[in-house]
Amino acid sequence: MELTQLKYFIEVARTEHVTQSAKNLCIVQPALTQAIHKLEDELGVALFKTSGRNIKLTESGKFFYDKVLPLYENMVALPELLRSTAEKQNNNVMLNVLAASTLITNAVIEYKQDNSEINVDLVQNEETGAFDICIRTYATYKPELDNINSDETRVYCEKIYLAVPNTAKYKKVESISLFDLKEEKFISLYGSKKYREICNTLCNRIGFHPNVTFESDNAAAIKEAVAAGIGVSFWPELSWGKMDHKKVKLLAITNTEFKRDIVLSIRRNKQDNSKTEQFFDFLNRYIQRRQARRQRTI
Repeated sequence: MELTQLKYFIEVARTEHVTQSAKNLCIVQPALTQAIHKLEDELGVALFKTSGRNIKLTESGKFFYDKVLPLYENMVALPELLRSTAEKQNNNVMLNVLAASTLITNAVIEYKQDNSEINVDLVQNEETGAFDICIRTYATYKPELDNINSDETRVYCEKIYLAVPNTAKYKKVESISLFDLKEEKFISLYGSKKYREICNTLCNRIGFHPNVTFESDNAAAIKEAVAAGIGVSFWPELSWGKMDHKKVKLLAITNTEFKRDIVLSIRRNKQDNSKTEQFFDFLNRYIQRRQARRQRTI
């Protein structure tokens, strides 16, 4: 059976008149009659019977009509459904955020203000390889060791400062050695966080072991804890935003180059990747603006 045959059959069943159906279908009557007879031969049953000047469905024809009509309608609707699904997929961006979540979340909020049609699906899953854009972090990114398959990768170096209470003790200090803080209490992210792992790695390189007495799961809580004098903390210059708390001060660390790399990767795995690419470009410009703004304040 061909889709055209089913179309012809449904039209004749609807009008119960071959001549009228041929006009509606914009074909000649003999061609329509031949198509119906061919369909009946393929099925091995009569679908129509003569009833005066018109024709009627046989019992087999009625059964066939009831079964084939929804199938035909679904088939006819399928191309538009596929186009609609593809458009929805093209407008959906799966963003796997494994680092710099505060920075990236703020970027998403800003982008959505002018691009409401885009749906950004935020996930945090180190195990999945399914993403359109992935944000990761390393102490030092090495492309040759990257096991994530992507079409394009951008890397941004982020300096890590030491956040201290803005008290008399640190009033005239702009930089500091970590070894001057052996007795100081440190506030950190939970040990499961990649950023915490990077800070530990940087400290281990110089043989410094911070006395971590308090752990939190977000930058805002750490900032308030430092402001309250509970301890000091490592503070990434871009990811956690501008230090806007008057009771907290950022100091440069002198022992070694305290920094991490933020890595943005994109996969072009859709029929139309334009929306994903536009958002990827925006994320890069957003980070670059933050870097430029930070440089002006130093």
